[in-house]
Amino acid sequence: MNRAFWKGKSVFLTGHTGFKGSWFSLWLQHLGACVSGYALAPESGECLYHQARVGERLHTTYGDVRDGERLHTAITWAKPEIALHFAAQPLVRASYQNPAYTFAVNVMGTVNFLEAIRRTPSVRVAVVVTSDKCYENREWRRGYRESDRMGGSDPYSCSKGCAELVTSAYRRSFFENGRVAVATVRAGNVMGGGDWAEDRLVPDLVRAFAGGRMVKLRYPKAVRPWQYVLDPLRGYMMLVQHLWQAGATYSTAWNFGPGDEAAFTVEDVVREAAGRWGPGASWDVDRSSQPRESQHLKLDCSQACSQLGWIPLFELETALDWTLSWYLAHHSGNADMRAFSQAQIAAYEDLLAVAPGQTESCRRRSA
Repeated sequence: MNRAFWKGKSVFLTGHTGFKGSWFSLWLQHLGACVSGYALAPESGECLYHQARVGERLHTTYGDVRDGERLHTAITWAKPEIALHFAAQPLVRASYQNPAYTFAVNVMGTVNFLEAIRRTPSVRVAVVVTSDKCYENREWRRGYRESDRMGGSDPYSCSKGCAELVTSAYRRSFFENGRVAVATVRAGNVMGGGDWAEDRLVPDLVRAFAGGRMVKLRYPKAVRPWQYVLDPLRGYMMLVQHLWQAGATYSTAWNFGPGDEAAFTVEDVVREAAGRWGPGASWDVDRSSQPRESQHLKLDCSQACSQLGWIPLFELETALDWTLSWYLAHHSGNADMRAFSQAQIAAYEDLLAVAPGQTESCRRRSA
């Protein structure tokens, strides 16, 4: 990752008030980028955007991505060189409760973002963030590759597959002239401090452990590609840098996730987290009827490894250590969570500086 590349760059994010968008905004501010964002106002209650005071050093327009004209106005005002689309309805169970809203946000919101990019001359690079769940899940034990079929049997997963198809159509129809380099990114299950979403494993664990309640696991044997939040975000940054230099080569879909050896079950993650939390951490299986979810999901990230030189820095144990340290600092009531979050970003960069070369690491992984 080229830190100097980002200094002074004008970057526009949708969904910057969400979990991943907030971390990405903090990192861009740390690197000296000029950041603007468009998102719904954060909900009341626990929220990383407020806790880390993300909005202090960026320009925010509150709005819905379903409002295409308002989104276009915000991008036109910001005149970004780089734009990333994080905004989404991000939860599987919520998509069962309100499928029409999920499709409107995740599909038409993507259309509106790409339309705004098409009408904004300043933009050179655009990245649409989708999901590892965009693939037609066949319960394969191998990782899904970027060339595998899109699908999804639940509204959320299907909507993310649709967003991929929409982006591919726009890329081929409107951006093959090279004016804008457009790519999509598909990340595995992300953990990190400040995620407070309902029905996500780590936030549910933290709430239950802190309250002395037993966690009920819906699918304890489900396998997911768990990773620390800064790992895929670094991948997005590396991809943007390559798109800036050689857009035609890199304008495609990209997976970012752990290797096969790091795909753990839900129960594995809970056991590791409970051991780190200490007394009061307990769990059991929820045997009530649950909406259908895939049981086995892994990503093949060899393309990002071979072409970008990207691999995740953290294994599961370290990812949990850093994630839980954030929540414990927050629960202490004494920590400045903006300073704490920025310190984690700086420490992550320091570890990158002394890590083995990415090219050599990729070679070893391939071997």
